[in-house]
Amino acid sequence: MKSSTKDKVKGTFHEAKGKVKEMAGEITDNPKLEAQGKVEKIAGKARKKIGQFKKVFGK
Repeated sequence: MKSSTKDKVKGTFHEAKGKVKEMAGEITDNPKLEAQGKVEKIAGKARKKIGQFKKVFGK
């Protein structure tokens, strides 16, 4: 599997995992868990973008 594809897959996974954490934090009224979810979701989006850039620039 190409490096760019791996980054996209990992990014999607972390984005989904972050969304679940964020929702769990909202449901349980846990602001720390909700914040962790938001951070992980943003990190996942960034990882997906890195994969897109690698694909465009052929790295």
